[in-house]
Amino acid sequence: MAHAARLDPPEAPIRRPVSAPSLTEMSAAGLRTFFRIASDWDLNADEQIVLLGKPGRSTFFKWKQTPETARLGRDTLERLSLLLGIYKSLQILLPQPSAADTWIKRPNSAPPFGGRRALDRMLAGNISDLVAVRQYLDAMRGGWA
Repeated sequence: MAHAARLDPPEAPIRRPVSAPSLTEMSAAGLRTFFRIASDWDLNADEQIVLLGKPGRSTFFKWKQTPETARLGRDTLERLSLLLGIYKSLQILLPQPSAADTWIKRPNSAPPFGGRRALDRMLAGNISDLVAVRQYLDAMRGGWA
């Protein structure tokens, strides 16, 4: 009776630990993405500054010109995270790019907006206003609203 050849499992590749991105790398990636979103949403510089937490104008324009040099604080990183989430939710809920990109500028009768635009709520300047818009969209995605 022939013995079956023993097949050893292939050796697992050596896994090297993946280092977390640095604050500078996260800041640069977040800003580059934010500026693309701001372009899609047709936001002016003043609106962008408010959404980013009101950095000084010179700081804002430096971030825009050379995002790889930015080291953002927690507040700005949190704002970026919320804005990216809002953008992503809109892309999912409204797959037609023009509908997704103009939604924030259309009057909305839903409770968080009271007939005003989502952008107006977002421009109130508080992180809680960005959270409210994000939560509303998350609820719409989950069918909770």
